[in-house]
Amino acid sequence: MLKEFKDFIMTGNVIDFAVAVIMAGALGAVINGFVSKIAMPLIGLVTGGASFSDQFWTPGDQVFATVAAAKEAGVAAVEYGAWIDTIISLLVVGFVMFLIVKAYNKTKTPPAPAAPAGPTDNQLLMEIRDALKK
Repeated sequence: MLKEFKDFIMTGNVIDFAVAVIMAGALGAVINGFVSKIAMPLIGLVTGGASFSDQFWTPGDQVFATVAAAKEAGVAAVEYGAWIDTIISLLVVGFVMFLIVKAYNKTKTPPAPAAPAGPTDNQLLMEIRDALKK
């Protein structure tokens, strides 16, 4: 039983899947770093100078400089900038995965064309019958 389990685990598809999961985690970390450290500050520069991921809203009239200050005061803060940051990360990950799958599909060999279909048994029997009639 242990041998069958080991054979199942060590098949190529399971190993490929494990590698894909690990690579996806690493790719996600790289893309999150790109979005939060490079893309969002540039978007913030275009939209007003501050990092867009630091944008938040608090209910009421009290104004806080940072999300941490609002949380320390016990006020609920809606961190819409961080949410938009996450959405942009999702879009970038989706686009990169699309490009990877598209490139992978180009490397796959197309299926061999189907062999031409020969005559069926009935057609062969009819040919033999017709040949015997002559």
